[in-house]
Amino acid sequence: MEARYPIGKFQFEGEITKSVAEGWIKEIEALPGLLLEAVRNMDEEQLDTAYRTDGWTVRQVVHHLADSHMNAYIRFKLALTEDNPVIKPYDEGKWAELPDNKLPVDISLSLLEALHIRWANLLYSINSADLKKTYIHPDSGEVSVGENIGIYSWHGRHHLAHITSLSNRQGW
Repeated sequence: MEARYPIGKFQFEGEITKSVAEGWIKEIEALPGLLLEAVRNMDEEQLDTAYRTDGWTVRQVVHHLADSHMNAYIRFKLALTEDNPVIKPYDEGKWAELPDNKLPVDISLSLLEALHIRWANLLYSINSADLKKTYIHPDSGEVSVGENIGIYSWHGRHHLAHITSLSNRQGW
């Protein structure tokens, strides 16, 4: 298993149907609880341990998930309410170095819990036509709502695996 991509990179072949999307939405919905379980018993030293050499600490991963998923939620709302909007990217590496990434993880865990309730509710409400709506990412190009649901399902599982695989390697 590679530490950087413990579950591999996002891949999906085939048509993104409402049924496929709903499976991914369930994973998005479940992430905050799984993340809480993964870090619940970690002490400060463990939270400040990097999941790999030159990687983020567990604390930074938790805060990154909050940052990233807030941005994703807004991107979904833009794609659902505007015609192919251009979204603004952000430098996640620089964001991870900002002082709010030193705060207790409980703050981002609470934020993620509330955010994912709203996000899953929004995503469950969309129809098949909405899955085909798009936005433009300046670096990645056109991204459909359906594909983005899959990407963020993977994204949560990807970072959760960073934490759980570190815990397993360390015997925590």
